[in-house]
This record gives sequence, structure tokens and C-alpha cells, in this order.
Amino acid sequence: MANKSATVEVGSLSKRDTRISILIIGVLFFVFGFVSWVNAILIPYFKIGCELNSSQQYLVTLAFYISYLVISVPSSYLLKRVGFKKGMMIGFWVMAAGAFLFIPAALSRTYGVFLMGLFALGTGLAVLQSAANPYITILGPKESAAQRISIMGICNKGAGILAPIIFALVILRATDTDLFKELPTMAPAAKEAALDAFVRRVIGPYSVLGAVLFLLGLVVRYSPLPEINTDREDTVTAASNADKKTIFAFPHLILGAVAIFLHVGTQVIAIDTIIPYAQTMGLNLMEAKFFPGCTLAATIAGYLIGITLIPRFVSQVNALRFCTMLGAVLTLCIIYMHGHVQLFGHPADISIWFVVLLGLANSLVWAGIWPLALEGLGRFTKLGGSVLIMGLCGNAILPLIYGSFAVQHGERLAYWVLFPCYLYLIFYAFYGHLIRRWTPGASKDPAPIKRPVQEYEVSQDKN
Repeated sequence: MANKSATVEVGSLSKRDTRISILIIGVLFFVFGFVSWVNAILIPYFKIGCELNSSQQYLVTLAFYISYLVISVPSSYLLKRVGFKKGMMIGFWVMAAGAFLFIPAALSRTYGVFLMGLFALGTGLAVLQSAANPYITILGPKESAAQRISIMGICNKGAGILAPIIFALVILRATDTDLFKELPTMAPAAKEAALDAFVRRVIGPYSVLGAVLFLLGLVVRYSPLPEINTDREDTVTAASNADKKTIFAFPHLILGAVAIFLHVGTQVIAIDTIIPYAQTMGLNLMEAKFFPGCTLAATIAGYLIGITLIPRFVSQVNALRFCTMLGAVLTLCIIYMHGHVQLFGHPADISIWFVVLLGLANSLVWAGIWPLALEGLGRFTKLGGSVLIMGLCGNAILPLIYGSFAVQHGERLAYWVLFPCYLYLIFYAFYGHLIRRWTPGASKDPAPIKRPVQEYEVSQDKN
């Protein structure tokens, strides 16, 4: 039986329908976080199991996030053709295929096949992110978009805290500390057998993950999540965009994509490098796995602050400005401040706690960039969202740059990579998001345009 579609405007959605939609998208962001942030512990895991050097281990993030550069724009055309819900289902199914690839990869202990699986997981996530981020941004008033995105961030980072813990509980064992010490002195045959057994521990968890992702695709497809038609523009937006033929006619969007690229790179460096950095202080893997959760907890604290203060007490643009400046200051603290401290039972150099606090600095940057970058895009919104999602390839590229610097200059000095990133983010927060023309002298809107409520349409499938 064919589906019957009823269209309504986003502004006319009931509070109940809006809350249900936010809840469903929140589940998606939880899945994003669970699959993405487990990389923080996969990196040292593969380094041991596949015998990698410091540079090779960060190919995990390259394989996972480079898919965003390749897939994001094609995914916008997929979403335009099949809609948000079917597109999300396809994204989940591609992710499921990536999870199942871990089975042959583990059986053969082949790093290249693991990377193929990670690329497939990233590809599916690119489709899901291309749908979910613009969706949650426009599902309500623009001035509270950062608040809604912060709620999604809590779902994402909450999963990020759980993922390494669950992975460690399932994969790592109390005797592994002794195993890691014995590996260098083992006979070749015994070492190969030990590493084969170690790597094959991922088969069970990723088989379950693949099955769950497949089922989630079906659940979202037949959920009450409404379809948003972003091609319809209000009269002011239509007039403003009448002469715009390509996405490159929106400087604030393109500059925002660069900001996303640098922001996500700084975020993943803060989380995915903290275990190797802790190990340089004499902590073993079992102890060091504590720190990614701390960084994510600091991020969640930032989200809670944002939900409380935005937009009632602080505008989302001012929150963005504060966070970007805080990130630059903390980067300098990581590099220049030294001293042995013991917090939460973990002795380490004080600089590692400044890495943890980068989670707080990064918390409201993503939420601040999205509404500013999508402002006034109208019919270009889906494509614009995909361009921003392309920026997630920064998760792949910046850790590699960090890894290269770490090999040459050490982990601490490699954090210099973050400083120019935060300087650009400061530029975007104060000036870049205002630019509406590439030509000098006409770079900023003379005055903010008072727009009516955007007339995005929503279709609700009745099966």
C-alpha cells in the first residue's frame, strides 16, 4: 500500500511531535557517538594487535573520517531523492556492513581490512550526519538551535563515554598488562598466536553491533519522524537567493565548513591522542583509558551549561566566541605548564588535565557554527549541510598531522597543531560568519534581515 503523506509547516508542529522528533534524532546522535568515539581505544588496540608505529595507528581516524569528504555531497543528492528517513535507513545498513567487515579482518589480523570496515562505518555515518544535523538545526527557532544541538551533543558524548568503557570491558582483560610486557620477549610463533587471539576478541562485539545497526535502520524508516522539505523558501530568503546559482555563493557557509574541519580535528585530537599522551607519562593502557572519558565528561558539562544559558542569558554566537578563545588559551597551557599532580587516583603531568579541559572548550563550537553557517540558505540547505559534514574529514587529517609532529617532536609539542586551528575559529566566531560577499567592501550584511518563520514543510508518513 502506498504511503499517504500530509504536509505541514515546521512552525505548526505540536510540542509533542517536536519532542518525539528530537528524541528520535537524539537516539541517532547516541549511535553516532558510540561508533565514533570507540576509535579512542581502537587506536592503541590496533597498535598492539597489528604491530603499528605511532604514525600508522592514526590511519584509524583517516579511514573512518575521510569518508565524510568523499560521501557527504553525494549523500545530499541521495537524501533529496529518497528523503530523510529512507536515507537514514541506508546509512544504518552501510554502517552494519562495515561492522561485519571486522569479522574477516580479525580472523586474518589484516589492518587493511579493518580500515575498509572503518571506512564503511564512516560512509554510513556521513549519510546519517548529512540528514540529522540540518534536521535538528531547523527543527525549531534559529536562536535556540545551539540549545537543541547541545542536547544532541550530550547524547553523542554520553555514548562516547560509554563506548570505550564497554569496549574495554568486553575486549581487554586484567591479564593483558602482563601480556603487553611479555610480547617483546616472546618467540615469533607464540607472539603471532597471542596477537591473533587478542585481535579476534572484536568479532563478538562487532557482530552484535552490525545486527543492531541493521535493525535501527528499519526502526527509523518506519518511525513517526516527519520529513522536512527544505526546498521551499520564504519570500525574503527567496529574494535574497534569487541570483545564487551554486553553494559557493554563500561565503559564510564555505568559511563555516573550514571552521567545522578545524573544530572536529581539534576535538578528535583532544580525545584520540590523550591515551598515547598519558602513556608517555608512564601510565599503561589500562590506566590511560580513563582519560578519554574525562574529556568527554568535560564536553558534556559544556553542553549542560549551554542548554541552561542559551539563548536566555548568553547568545549562541557569544558562547562560540568564548569557547574558541578558551581553546587557544588551553593549548598554550598544555605546551608551557608542567608539574606532577595526582587527581582521581591517577598521577600524571598537569598538562594532561588541560587536554581534558579542551572538551569544555570544544563543547559549544559545533553547536555555534551550524546555525550561523546555514543562515539564509533556503533551497540550498540540504547541500549546505552536506558541505558542512564534509568538514568532518578534519577528524581524519588533523590527527595525522599531529601524529607526524609527535614522531618528530614528541606528543606535548605536537599540540601546537591546535593553536592555528583555534585562531581561525576565533576569526569565524567574530567576523567570518557575517561575510555575505566574496568581494572586498561588500563583505558583511549591512544589517540583519528580519526574516519570517522559515516555511519548511514536513511530511508525516502514515503507513
